[in-house]
Amino acid sequence: MGEGSAGPGPRSLETRAQIAQGGPVWGGRRTEPGLTRSCRGAFRSPRPSPKSGQADGTSEESLHLDIQKLKEKRDMLDEEISQFISEGYSVDELEDHITQLHEYNDIKDVGQMLMGKLAVIRGVTTKELYPEFGLDMND
Repeated sequence: MGEGSAGPGPRSLETRAQIAQGGPVWGGRRTEPGLTRSCRGAFRSPRPSPKSGQADGTSEESLHLDIQKLKEKRDMLDEEISQFISEGYSVDELEDHITQLHEYNDIKDVGQMLMGKLAVIRGVTTKELYPEFGLDMND
């Protein structure tokens, strides 16, 4: 008989002992006490399957709602752009400013990394190093 079977042979004593210690054994593996084979049926997804004619489960109504929300967001962003332009900002100037902010953040990240490595070498926290370099905790 195979592994986990309760039939005659050398495995039958071990299997009976395992059952006595805490539950049935299926295929040589212990299951939780009280679980039966019916609990281990085929996997059923909690997500409902798409209805016929709907490839990914979205309805036409929900797609129209999503489109409407995107149009509203586009209109809001167009208003913001118009406001910036009326305040004297140019698109090129804003793009340059954004580029500079990205560069600043990259440099700051490198500085933070170096402060962290120095703190490890000295066996202190980075917070303890800030005063030494004239930095504020909000920097």
